[in-house]
Amino acid sequence: MKRLRIEHQTGFRYMGGEVTASYNEARMLPVTCEGQFVLMAALDISPHTAVSTYVDYFGTQVSAFDVLTSHDDLTIVARSLVEVRARGRTEIDTTWEALRTDAQSAVDVVEMLQQTDRTRPHPEVAALAHEIAARHENPDHAALEIATTVGEAMEYVFGVTTVQTTAAEAWTARTGVCQDITHVALGALRAAGIPARYVSGYLHPQVDPVIGETVAGESHAWVEWFAGGTWQAFDATNGIDIGDRHVLVARGRDYEDVPPLRGVYSGSPKSELHVTVTITREA
Repeated sequence: MKRLRIEHQTGFRYMGGEVTASYNEARMLPVTCEGQFVLMAALDISPHTAVSTYVDYFGTQVSAFDVLTSHDDLTIVARSLVEVRARGRTEIDTTWEALRTDAQSAVDVVEMLQQTDRTRPHPEVAALAHEIAARHENPDHAALEIATTVGEAMEYVFGVTTVQTTAAEAWTARTGVCQDITHVALGALRAAGIPARYVSGYLHPQVDPVIGETVAGESHAWVEWFAGGTWQAFDATNGIDIGDRHVLVARGRDYEDVPPLRGVYSGSPKSELHVTVTITREA
């Protein structure tokens, strides 16, 4: 088990004049769930404003706030302290027929079979997923091979894609960041008939971090797939199980459901996003 302190600062700088009002949602604070216990989580906003909190359809904590005074910069700082333990994957004994039956029993599982514009797979990916699935009697084993294969086939390269890049586009280039690799994996899993969802959070970049050392981090993404009445998680980007370096924040169908910050504003014609993340192991 590790105790991780995370500081995630983000926001917008407005250029060409002040913004007269902005309306925003932040998904930046982790919640206590299987594998993690939140000791502290708080959001600081500048300019100062009131915040209302709700849990969205997918179970993510959302902080909603309006800034109704003129401003040329909006900064949100999310601070959290989380105890995290390795989740791993459970050995699931199931069949394709059982999976189809189980998947139809809950709406929140059925909808994770549907492709989105971001996850719709390249024909090569769909063919690869079907090929792997055909080799396995157990869909859970097939899911692990599919996610692993996608991760191994793609190269992590920062800056070559944007938040709008689709899975098919990222696969064609065989490059991208964790968001792209996760979208490709989701498309492949769903093409094989395996319900799968997008997970966002944080990952400490060091396998054995030094206690007390603060390092630069980033938001991270991984996949979860449904198998035998439970969900299995896997970090396709790094080819590893979800461990005590991963902190979960949000779940959804794809990135569109889980952006750390989303909003609209009135005023300045241009805006620039700024983001920094630091992570400190405290125990």
